[in-house]
Amino acid sequence: MDGAHSDATLLGPGDDAAIVASPDGRTVISIDTQVQDQDFRLQWPNGYRTTGFDVGWKAAAQNLSDINAMGARATSMVVSLTLPPETAVGWVEDLADGLTAGIRELGAASCSVAGGDLGRGREISVTVAVLGTLDAGAPVLRSGARPGDVLALAGTAGHAAAGLALLESDVPVDALSDGQRALVELQCRPRPPLASGPAARAAGATAMLDISDGLLRDGMRLATASRVAVDLNPGPLKRLADALRPAAELLGMDPGEWVLGGGEDHGLLATFPPGSPLPHGFTAIGSVQALGINEGPGVKIAGRSADTGGWDHFAH
Repeated sequence: MDGAHSDATLLGPGDDAAIVASPDGRTVISIDTQVQDQDFRLQWPNGYRTTGFDVGWKAAAQNLSDINAMGARATSMVVSLTLPPETAVGWVEDLADGLTAGIRELGAASCSVAGGDLGRGREISVTVAVLGTLDAGAPVLRSGARPGDVLALAGTAGHAAAGLALLESDVPVDALSDGQRALVELQCRPRPPLASGPAARAAGATAMLDISDGLLRDGMRLATASRVAVDLNPGPLKRLADALRPAAELLGMDPGEWVLGGGEDHGLLATFPPGSPLPHGFTAIGSVQALGINEGPGVKIAGRSADTGGWDHFAH
C-alpha cells in the first residue's frame, strides 16, 4: 500500500497522521468494517478459500461505493487491520495488493491509501474509511425523490447473493461453471459502478443510495427518507432474475429472491425527474409515487406492497 499517492494526499504514511486536501472546503466520509466469520469466511463450505486479495478488494469496493452513492469522488483512504498473531505475512501482503488493485481497477483513479493502523486480535478485522470530494457540487441524498420520478438501477442486483449461496452450498467450487464462478467472484470482489455516481449527480438525480442490503430494504430506506412510495416494475425484475436462473436451478432456489433481497452488489438505486435522459449505465426499473391517504412510505411491485426483507446485521 506504499504506491503513488493521489494529489489529495498531501502527506501519506510515515508520520502520526496523514494530511489530505479538501479543495472545496467539504469532505465526504464513510467507514465500513469486515470481520472474519461475520462478513467473510477463510474457507467456505464449497471449498473456496478466501484470499487476502479478496478481502482487500472488497474493503475498497464497499467503501468506494458509499462515496459514489453521494455523487462524490473518492480521494483518500485509511485502513485499520486487526490480525491474529498466526496470520501469514503473505496473506496480509495479498490484502494490501487487493486493496490497491480494487482502487485502481474499479476506476477510483483520484484515490490512494493515506495511512492506517495495525493491531492484534482474535479474528481478522479490516476497517476502511474513505474521504471524498463533491467537486463543488451538491450531494445526492436519499431524501430528494419526488412523485413522478423514474427509479433506475446502475450495476447488478442479486449476483453477489447468488455467489454467497454458491459459497455456502455443498457444490464443490471446482464443479461450478464459468458463469457460476463469476457470481462467486462478484461476492468476493464486488464491482460497484463508480463512474455512475458522479454521472447521476450531473444528470440531475433527485435521490440515490448504494444497494448494500438488498433492493427492497434499500428501496424502503429511500422511500422513507423521501416520504414517498417506490413502485418496482416486474419486467426489469424478471430480466435481472433470468440472468441468475442457472445458478438458482443448481441450488433449487428462487433467483427473484436474490434480486430483491440480496445485498453486496453495491449498485446504485437512483431517481431522476420524469422525461430526463438516464445517464449511461442506468436502467429504469420503476417509479416514485405520492403517498395515499393514511399510507406510509413503502416499496411496491406493480402496485402491490412488497415485503422489504434483505440483509440485517443483527437478525442473522
